[in-house]
Amino acid sequence: MSFADHWLLPDGMDEVLPPQARQIESLRRQLLDHFHAWGYELVLPPKVEFLESLLTGAGHDLELQTFKVTDQLSGRMMGVSADVTPQVARMDAHSMRADGVARFCYSTEVVRTRPDNLLGSRSPIQLGAELFGHAGSDSDLEILCLMTDSLLMAGAQNLCLDLGHVGIYRALLTEANLTPELEEDLFDLLQHKRLGELDQLLSGANSPAVELLKKLAHLNGDVEVLDLAEKQLANAPQAVAEALAELRELATAMQELYPEVNLYLDLSELRGYHYHTGLVFAAYVPQFGQALAKGGRYDEIGGVFGRARPATGFSTDLKILAALAQPGPQATLLAAPAACQRDPQGRELLKQLRAEGKRVVFDLQGADGPASASGRIEYQQGRWQVAAG
Repeated sequence: MSFADHWLLPDGMDEVLPPQARQIESLRRQLLDHFHAWGYELVLPPKVEFLESLLTGAGHDLELQTFKVTDQLSGRMMGVSADVTPQVARMDAHSMRADGVARFCYSTEVVRTRPDNLLGSRSPIQLGAELFGHAGSDSDLEILCLMTDSLLMAGAQNLCLDLGHVGIYRALLTEANLTPELEEDLFDLLQHKRLGELDQLLSGANSPAVELLKKLAHLNGDVEVLDLAEKQLANAPQAVAEALAELRELATAMQELYPEVNLYLDLSELRGYHYHTGLVFAAYVPQFGQALAKGGRYDEIGGVFGRARPATGFSTDLKILAALAQPGPQATLLAAPAACQRDPQGRELLKQLRAEGKRVVFDLQGADGPASASGRIEYQQGRWQVAAG
């Protein structure tokens, strides 16, 4: 690399400059205060942990996204955090061990070896909330509402929520008793929505559950698709009926609470299949080609830390979320002679102006003053004051 290339950043690693950095920080504070008002406690996970702790229970996809380094003190392998949720699960299981329901929130930059998608960043600022210790639909609804409120607060318009339930696919797959190879091919096909290949792939597998899997792949649409699903999957295992009932309860509640939000149900949605255990969801707006936020239920993740508790949560990338909001008004910028800070009355005026939200910068000897200043502080009539005009 030539000297002229030293300023280049790796692909997918992006820096944030003014005024976007200020906008992101302002939104971060607003949303963390919002989480706090809902009873969620802020945690600050480390950037690096031992690899087995960081990846345990998180699935193969996260391992591929994790940068790995050797700890120079212990000689053990460590990983740079690519997803905060496993770290929060460790905190709940080991560091906190609170009885009953526990609520946590966080905001931190994570680093990934590869982006989630073609439009994604390898250095997102992950902000999210996790609820541990409750397995019912009440906690799923709480997380859905917290996420929806947060996105609307950030400026999301024409918001669409995509709801699914991996328990439906799990129950049918268990009943179908496919070979591991066929399971893997079916998963890949459904993930990429190559539904035209479904009949050919499953042509050699004949069982009632296989026929239900074929029907499942086409069950997507608005809330009315649940009526069709209940009919077409009537002979499925009881776990399928229970999952459909959960989806109906949540969809009905969200329609009542957020009539302005569009709902879309996809019963073959397998996002985070190796990680989630029940409800899965994602939020979209028309102007972005990727999810604004996503999450779901992951009841098994804490078991590897000795405390298998039910859990549900969501996360978002603050960099993406901040792009939704219109830039706020800029604070008044004033210029002041350096002598102002050496005078007691001048210092009091500076303190007062800054407390009011105004910005004051000093004229430095030999340097031009700020071109964007809208006013000046001057010494007039025996005192320091903001000059008129």
